Parts: sequence; structure tokens; C-alpha cells
Amino acid sequence: MKLECSVEKLLRGITYAERITGKNLSLPILGSILLIASGKSIKLRSTNLSLGIEVEIPATVEKEGVVAIKGDVLSRFLATITDTKNITLTIENDSLVCTSKNNFSRIKTASYEDFPTIPIVEGAQHHISCKKFIEGIKSVYYSSSISDIKPEIASIYIYTDADVLSFVATDSFRLAEKKIKISHDTEFPGILIPYKNIIEIIRIFEEINDDITITASKNQLAIAYGGIYLTSRIIDAIFPDYKQIIPKETTTSVVVLKEDFIRALKIANIFSDKFNQITFTIDPVQKAFFLATKNNDVGENKTMVEGALEGEPITISFNYKYIIDCFQSISADSITLNFNGINKPLILKGGSDATFRYLIMPMNR
Repeated sequence: MKLECSVEKLLRGITYAERITGKNLSLPILGSILLIASGKSIKLRSTNLSLGIEVEIPATVEKEGVVAIKGDVLSRFLATITDTKNITLTIENDSLVCTSKNNFSRIKTASYEDFPTIPIVEGAQHHISCKKFIEGIKSVYYSSSISDIKPEIASIYIYTDADVLSFVATDSFRLAEKKIKISHDTEFPGILIPYKNIIEIIRIFEEINDDITITASKNQLAIAYGGIYLTSRIIDAIFPDYKQIIPKETTTSVVVLKEDFIRALKIANIFSDKFNQITFTIDPVQKAFFLATKNNDVGENKTMVEGALEGEPITISFNYKYIIDCFQSISADSITLNFNGINKPLILKGGSDATFRYLIMPMNR
């Protein structure tokens, strides 16, 4: 193999591929990136068997070839190359020789024969705004379980209903749902994408402003844009029938300014106990909405938040961390909190925004 390509584009591709390499003692080749030079490009390929990526960048290929190399070594090396825009890569025996204007490096290669292939996902292709897709998964992914004991909830559930693409995640203690408008002719199958893969999908695609092409089969999802082709395993399980647990009625409603509410939460958290318990007391008749916390080692706090209150009085406790998480998904200036009685979940959303809702189960202590 012998080729010349852009240092900047090669480094960007290596950076994408490097984080998807896997640590597998029985298959150590997964710790490497496969470089394939052919035609007028070089392809960078990596996989951890759950997530795979292939990045194609243009190159002047003098001699085609394949090589596997530790991604972190090449990434760190390329990040220091400032003397030239292009670099020449050549295979010599068991090394990859990298030559730039003022630098010559020889990097040891790995045996590439056992490197797994990246699956080509076949099926209907869906063209979706990348911004909307990333907004959907970023709005809910933090609510997913991080434990693999129940893979159906260690995932993001994505499905279409008419012209709406829905994203849902839950860890059994809270649930986030985001709805995104899409074109009428997009019928996306219901799929479960592993939470760990979602983080990498966000990192790779969040800066893209154009449409991406999504293809889903029974076991794999593929996202393609430009020279990037990413595949993710799909969880073979059934997501809980979450709509059953969303209360249909509201007994107490509170509307407050988001900044006022966040400030009160942060003050209250200073005095919260090891369970992060925070207690809401709402009395619409007295026009009183209080947040209270107590810690025997620190002290106690009670903060009033002004807002519009309706319904029945209620005192109920929640985990502070679950509440504060959702504000990254709410752009509205106001927050609506809908309570449904003691021991019933709280529904939180941004003002009158009906595209996002966040359910939190109360604490029993």
C-alpha cells in the first residue's frame, strides 16, 4: 500500500474510528483500525461488534493494500503533524511508514486477516434531518438505564406514528419522550438502539446539518452521510408499554419560570440528604409552592417559587437528580409540572410544548 492524503481528513476519520475500537481479549484485532486503500480513497474501519464504522476519505492511491494499526498511536501522531497538509502512508514489511515534510515515522502494524466485516444493512432507506434525529435522541438518552440486566430499557426506543418520529427512554424511575415532526412518507420501524451506541452516534453526527440516510433491518441499523457509514446492533426485545403508566388526568398543576425553578432546585440540593430527596409542597389556595430539603449533617432549606397554581394541595418527594436532568431537553422559558396525587408520577414539560414530556416516579420515603 502506498498513498497520499490530507492529514486533517485522515485525523478526523481516525478520531471517529478510534473510539469504536473494542477491547476483546479473545479477539485483540478489534483494538485496531483497518485501513483499506483502493481506487481513489482510503477507508478506515473499526468495530466493537455492537457498533461499527467505516469512514472513506479521498486519497491519491499509488498502490492498493490493507493494513491494521493501533488507532490511538496513529491518532496521537497525526495530531502533532503541523509541517504539511498531506501525508504519505506506505506499508513496508510489518510497519506503516508515515512521511511528511519534516517527519518520518514507522508504526508497527497488526495482522488484519481476522478483522470482522462491517455489515451492509439492507432495507428501506429513510432520509431524515440529522439535526432533528440528534435532537430526538439527545432529548431522552440520559433517562435510559445504564445497566445491561434489562437490555430493553438500556436502549432508546424509536418509532414512527403517522408523521411523528418518537424517541423514548426509561430506567424505571423516570421516562423521557420526545416527538419530532417528519415527512409523511417516512415509515420508520420500531427499533431499540443500545444506550452505549447512542452516545457515539451523537458524537459523530451532531455537527451535521444535512439529511442523513437511515436503514434498519431486523438486527442492524445503518446511518450514512458523506463518507461515513455507521452500523449499530438493534436490541431484540420489546420496550415496555410506557403509555400505560402516563397519567391521563392532572389533579395539581404548577407553571413557573424555568430559571426560578432551577435556582430553587440548586439551593435545595445543598441541603438534600444522601438520597437526594427534595419535597414539593403545593397549596393553590394559599398560592404557595415550596421546595424543602433537610440533611442532619448540613441543615435544612425551604424555598418558595412564584408561579401559577391550580388544583388540589399536595406534598410529595422526588429525587433531585432526576428532576435536574431534564432541563437539557427544555428550551421554553417556563416549566409546567402536572401532579396526579400521592404516589403517582409527576409529568414535567416545557411550558405548553407538547413535543417533550418527562415522567418522574415519587420517592416512597
